[in-house]
Amino acid sequence: MIRANRRELLGGTALAAFAAAVPAAAPAAVLAQSPKATTPDLFVGSGGHGHTFPGATLPFGMVQLSPDTNNFGWDACSGYHQSDRSIMGFSHTHLSGTGIGDMLDVLVVPTRAPLKLVPGPRENPDSGYRQRYGDEHAEPGYYRVKLASGVLAELTTTERTGLHRYTFAKGPGHILVDFAHCKQESEAELIRIEDAALALGDDGVLTGSRQVFRWAEGRRIHFALQLSRNPDRVQFYGDDDRPVAAGARGVTGHRLKVALFFDDAGSAPILVKTGISAVDVAGARAALAEAPGWAFDRACTAARRIWAGELDLVRVAGGTPAQRTIMASALYHTLMGPTLFSDRDGRYVGLDQQVHTLPADQRAYSAYSLWDTYRALHPLLTLVRPDMAERFVHDLIRQTQQSPYGPPTWPLQGFETGCMNGWHSVVVLAEAHAKGIKADYAAAWPNIRKRAFDPGYQDSLATLGRDHYMKLGYIPADKIREAVSRTQEYAYDDHAMAALADAIGAREDAAALRKRSGNWRNVIDPAIGFARPRFADGTWWTPYDPIQLGHMPEPRWRDYTEANGWQATFLNQHDIYGMIAHLGGDTAYEAKIDSFFNAPSTLPANAPPDIAGLVGQYAHGNEPDHHAAYLYAYAGAPWKTQAMVRRLCTEMYKDDPDGVIGNDDCGQMSAWFILSALGFYPVDPTTGIYVFGSPLFDTADVKVGAGRTLRVRAIGNAPDRPYVQSVRWNGKPWTRNWIAHADVVQGGDLEFTMGAKPSRFGAGTADRPPSAPHA
Repeated sequence: MIRANRRELLGGTALAAFAAAVPAAAPAAVLAQSPKATTPDLFVGSGGHGHTFPGATLPFGMVQLSPDTNNFGWDACSGYHQSDRSIMGFSHTHLSGTGIGDMLDVLVVPTRAPLKLVPGPRENPDSGYRQRYGDEHAEPGYYRVKLASGVLAELTTTERTGLHRYTFAKGPGHILVDFAHCKQESEAELIRIEDAALALGDDGVLTGSRQVFRWAEGRRIHFALQLSRNPDRVQFYGDDDRPVAAGARGVTGHRLKVALFFDDAGSAPILVKTGISAVDVAGARAALAEAPGWAFDRACTAARRIWAGELDLVRVAGGTPAQRTIMASALYHTLMGPTLFSDRDGRYVGLDQQVHTLPADQRAYSAYSLWDTYRALHPLLTLVRPDMAERFVHDLIRQTQQSPYGPPTWPLQGFETGCMNGWHSVVVLAEAHAKGIKADYAAAWPNIRKRAFDPGYQDSLATLGRDHYMKLGYIPADKIREAVSRTQEYAYDDHAMAALADAIGAREDAAALRKRSGNWRNVIDPAIGFARPRFADGTWWTPYDPIQLGHMPEPRWRDYTEANGWQATFLNQHDIYGMIAHLGGDTAYEAKIDSFFNAPSTLPANAPPDIAGLVGQYAHGNEPDHHAAYLYAYAGAPWKTQAMVRRLCTEMYKDDPDGVIGNDDCGQMSAWFILSALGFYPVDPTTGIYVFGSPLFDTADVKVGAGRTLRVRAIGNAPDRPYVQSVRWNGKPWTRNWIAHADVVQGGDLEFTMGAKPSRFGAGTADRPPSAPHA
């Protein structure tokens, strides 16, 4: 790929270099094509630091049945990394694209090799039960691999049950269930596991339960595993891999395993189905009803059919074959979670650690990466899956009511992890209300209000420093870690909470919160134009260096969240015109953004790996500035937004395992691509509007619910023609550089005319996007 000079790009000349690398297509010929659903590549993001996995799951399903190639270290967060080249086995729960790992429950290891109870290291897979592999294939709802010991493994799923089909070569074999297997930070780390039990019932069903103290500290998992034929011998193993007496029907302890032996494993395929539950074994057993009998192929066909319908939500024509694959792969990754968390009978574990039961028409969900996904993933779902967006809103309201911390931050498997900063579930709720999703928002308000106004309300790690914030208007950098980012993110949550207060008629609370949402100003030093650590006595950190992570009084102290001073400066999403005025007006602000994208791409030695995908100091591989390229539109220079968005779409995403520039973060990185490639993006989701960028494809059909379709067309589009010359909406001229969600969800024809040179389209003051004080 030819990489252009950043200064040329912002000046509008670099795209000629892109055009030389990718010949322009004939626009008329491309527009004659019908948009089509493209097949995703499930290995996109499974290398590099994308932290995705290729195994079988259903959209938003409870089970993610996938191979585990490793279970320790950062690049094992999903249990799979394309470079590992050996498989430990197949576990039933995984996180997609996260920067912290957990899950990997109920590891099943089919093999013809002699029994081994430890996996062994990646560097020497033959020393343990790991297996080399080949002929790996993955598609939505189905995974297949040939293991070196002579086992063909095939996987598919229902919502709550994983289905395996193992075809052994002739002769003996066994299946090991390693119930001690879980995510670790290092190979030597011993994760705490309590209340573990395995038992073989009279009906031949193997059941198990355990409590795991990892990221979701203390979560419980229960399973029920059924085999298509009975093993010839069963051997249980207790702690320290001690064998239990022959003939035993179970074992209890902490780190348990069981081996199921077959004298002639190759006489017929061995099918396994495993139901899971976070509530109890009864819930796991009930999950098996989703897969009656042993019709693996029928279940696989059903899974494929479900995915085909989901992947038909967005169809595109034009672009390159690689870009169409990237689009389909991104859409797949955005539909994997949040993940189902309630049993077939409606029972689930709430954030209060109590078991609750839902009405038949409702469901509970887990794995909300809200610090990431409020930005684009949830807005995308409100557009293409409004039914799921409504489910998530009802679920987040319940979680807000049940959690001892109020509005969730990063809830996982019935626990508030307190990961990242803020309580951005309120942003998802405010966005949903703005876009017309009906829910009982007032039911969430008592605990939201406590989080907003009660300094004594219980804090998680995500909400520290609220007392300082309420008293001083900012969080002192000498008192609380990541104080600058916290101040800005709490201010954004104030903005979202103000919208919710207005929605339920709490006018005084709304006014107080709206005023407090301006607290971002207290950590943006107008004298230097940067986000700057500020101490309890009101003084600023000096000497200031925007490259650094902060004043660092001790090694792990940071003043910004996964960012430095440059990146934190552009965090403001809700009061952009206030920020423009704070920094000296349109010209100064535009120049500041120019400097951001043109600064040397240097980072301090202690920078976290999350700060990746640099263009200047902009880091596309991490979420805090995902909206930054669109900020030019607010300063009257939308053509610079168009050039930069096109560059990011073409440079930061590839159709290979290292195709996601940073962690996919439960679909946020993918959602950014989908929306930006369509030509618009929700800079502040709570306003219910999308800012125009530069559509990547010549035609896109987007199903927006209720049988309606939004068609986006880019007339005259080509790699060297990223600039919007004019826009028409349903055949009529459109002068604004943005469009409302309420318009696009009605369906219609959004037509961009593209050109090789910047135009003044949308640059006038009246045509710029609204922001909080002007919404």
